Amino acid sequence: MATLVVLGLGPVLATPSAALAADTRPPGAPKVLAKAAPDECFAGIGQPYPAGPPCATGQAKVNQAYLWGMTRAGKTLFYGTGANVNCLTSGRTLRNTTPAINADWVCEYGESQIAKRNPQLPVTLGDHRTPRLYSYDLRTNRLTEKTDLVRGASTEDLNRLQTTVGIRAAGNHAGVALLGGPALGESINLFAFDTDTGAYLGSRNFPAYGNIRHFVVADDGLYAGVGVGANGGNRGHVLRWTGSKADPFSFVEVANLPAQAADLTVHEGRIFVTTWPGGTEELTVTPSATPPPASIASVWMSPKLSAGAPGLTPEDATGWQQVWNVSGYEPDAVVARSYGLGGLASYGGYLYWGTMHVPLKASTLHMSIYPPTDEAGIRATVQNTQRAISIHRGKAFGSHRQKVELLYGATELPAYDPEADGGAGAWSVVSNGLTPTYGPAGFGNPYNNYTWKMAVAGGKLFVGTMDWSYLAKELGQATAQELDLSPAIGDAMAVAPQVAAARTGPRVPPAVYGGDLYAFPGPGKPARTVSDSGVGNHLNYGVRNMVVDGATLYLGMANPMNLRTDPNDDVPEGGWELIRLFSAGT
Repeated sequence: MATLVVLGLGPVLATPSAALAADTRPPGAPKVLAKAAPDECFAGIGQPYPAGPPCATGQAKVNQAYLWGMTRAGKTLFYGTGANVNCLTSGRTLRNTTPAINADWVCEYGESQIAKRNPQLPVTLGDHRTPRLYSYDLRTNRLTEKTDLVRGASTEDLNRLQTTVGIRAAGNHAGVALLGGPALGESINLFAFDTDTGAYLGSRNFPAYGNIRHFVVADDGLYAGVGVGANGGNRGHVLRWTGSKADPFSFVEVANLPAQAADLTVHEGRIFVTTWPGGTEELTVTPSATPPPASIASVWMSPKLSAGAPGLTPEDATGWQQVWNVSGYEPDAVVARSYGLGGLASYGGYLYWGTMHVPLKASTLHMSIYPPTDEAGIRATVQNTQRAISIHRGKAFGSHRQKVELLYGATELPAYDPEADGGAGAWSVVSNGLTPTYGPAGFGNPYNNYTWKMAVAGGKLFVGTMDWSYLAKELGQATAQELDLSPAIGDAMAVAPQVAAARTGPRVPPAVYGGDLYAFPGPGKPARTVSDSGVGNHLNYGVRNMVVDGATLYLGMANPMNLRTDPNDDVPEGGWELIRLFSAGT
């Protein structure tokens, strides 16, 4: 990280970094406990940032978009944020780097003052801002910002915080909370706090890893899933924490995986991990490879935690087994490479998991491998590469009794045959041999693109999603522009999920803005909708994180609408939210 010391990233705080107006929702309803507040003034793309807030010139802007990593230690939550994540994702994954502004958000990319002050930054990271760290006392309902503890500890700690893309992961064990995320470059930064006193214990850069997403506690051990290389795209590991308050940054590798670990959970005495292929590595894969590469999005199973030494050790690193991958559901070889897997949970004797789909990633990937020759071919590719999340569950993994069931998904999906029509290539609808138990993909919402998190509370399994319908119009146009395609193709990209879903399910409901939250009331029952509109704020496009305390859920929301900061208009405000939800009320 020596070449990426970016001093001065982000303005000095001029206002409290989290604020909350009076909550008028009825008792028992989801309650907003904390929310991001404006932290910058904006006067136009490429313009210097005026002083404030409050903003005498320009308008207030809220950069902190995601409540990203969160963990509960007793009656205290520790969590961190990510800023302008939609801009970072769109730039990195879709190569949308042309500055754009609308009524809801702005992405400045290379025109930002941050990029201009730090010319070594890739333009895809021009909207980066320093993440924030917090604790929340559930007994006193008190929010405490921890960011200044890190900033004031040392120059090295300040540097690490300023070069952290966002606090994507959080976990705790034995009195230590660890929060961290990918750094600018190809490493990760971790920050440690004493969960008993709240004191800051220090930070560490790990150059061997490029991404970290989640932690899990299993049989009195803390484990983390990481990726290697830029954004974790080369391969993955599971790490076991061997630290303490005196030495909080000690880990050993207990799994070697062909792709980065996405999420982790404990099921039937083992750790199960979902994986996510890298942002660019799937471009180098031969799409017709048979069998599919091990790096394809998969579910991996550890050796028994009780075998040999208590918990997993480095000797277990090569003993993990791939028990499912997306080629068992997705018939198109290229589209399958665009999948990630997300949240997973053990519930009612089954392991549940769901898929992840970066909006329009499958379309752009497919066009890069099989370039269409005309506009009709472009439209066909866009239309046929749309996928909403599918939800699966399984049991008896690794045995002759293994059974995997599709709960929500499609029986038939479009697949491209490059040899059809005399080598011209053609799309056709192909059966995957599966019949969903409960309903269509996306829980019936074709814009549900991420299965972001699963959690069990009060005897119910909760599933939080991202819904990209609010972004669709602008993202479609931005992607078409970057690919040098017509505005008409941009419009087609925006409505493609609904059109694709209507082919197999003519009763597709109209788009409802905001991330969705569902609850399975029992292992033999279909999911019920808890919220289809952002849990009270339709600008919350996703339920990014969930932490459980008995029958109570704490939701970390993703809301990158950085220009929605006027409390007096008729539109909700942008920025992350921390929400409390009682499972009995769902």
